[in-house]
Amino acid sequence: MIYVVIAFLWVAICLYLITGGADFGAGIIELFSRKSYRDKTRTIMLKSIAPIWEANHMWLIIAVVILFVGFPTIYTCVSTYLHIPLVLMLVGIIARGTAFTFRNYDAVDDSWQKLYTQIFYYSSLLTPLFLGIIAAATISGSIDTEAKDFLSLYVYSWLNVFGICVGLFTVALCAYLASLFILHEAKDNDALPIMIRKTRQTALYVVVTGILVFVSAYYSDIPLLKWIFSKALGIIAITLATISLLFTNEAIKKSKFLIVRILGGFQIVMILVAATYQHNPDVILFANGSSLSLFDESAASKTIEALAWALLLGSIFILPFLFYLLFSFGGKRNKV
Repeated sequence: MIYVVIAFLWVAICLYLITGGADFGAGIIELFSRKSYRDKTRTIMLKSIAPIWEANHMWLIIAVVILFVGFPTIYTCVSTYLHIPLVLMLVGIIARGTAFTFRNYDAVDDSWQKLYTQIFYYSSLLTPLFLGIIAAATISGSIDTEAKDFLSLYVYSWLNVFGICVGLFTVALCAYLASLFILHEAKDNDALPIMIRKTRQTALYVVVTGILVFVSAYYSDIPLLKWIFSKALGIIAITLATISLLFTNEAIKKSKFLIVRILGGFQIVMILVAATYQHNPDVILFANGSSLSLFDESAASKTIEALAWALLLGSIFILPFLFYLLFSFGGKRNKV
């Protein structure tokens, strides 16, 4: 049953990166759009993220619950040594959701709308930044449990060059995903050429920030290149992600925007596979060379078994309604 729980954890994280990434990316795309067509961008973004802007957090909640119940030592470690970026990320999620609601559904259209919009923009940018920083801290060996001062224990473990570069890479990925997802909403709009150009720009940002991640890893003595390219699976994953970029470009030219979305999600999965498989099942690497493993730090077998059954049975109820939600919004858009 431990494999069932780990599989659900990995899938939940992956789906949150895809759906949540597209969600956060919508705000990032709008933030960096020219003022002359920002209103059009906002309208298209609203249609694009409407089915997922709240539902996507379900995957984050599932991942947190799995860690809390099934792997309490790992949960405790993350919430202790990385509590600052974790709190900032959660504040960003709350601020973004609140601002999104008020700026779109507030009955009074006044000067507060500008404030809501700014909060929406910058929380959309900062939330994935801190998500990437947290992910980087868990694998970079920067968490020093033997440190004696506050800064070394709770700040330098995540505030470093590698962490910032991974955070920027995560931001770029979110913008890229959003640019792919919105093409379907813009297909009958005169803004489509602009959105296609955004897709190519964000793809370039992903490449540039990805290079920065490898460079910062090299200078931080993090064997990222070895992790990814020392075994066949990592090479295959990166190769497939790269090749799928070519298919994505062809699908865009042929206006096959559903395929574009699928390819975007596939690229995220391949990147996640390449980044995590080498040190799996170790999920947190410490400065002293030790690590926390999903197998070694799991809860009692009875707890894992109960959690696995809860996840399996819960998915029977959750997934059909999630697909119905997406279908309902899709049908609604088609009637407009």
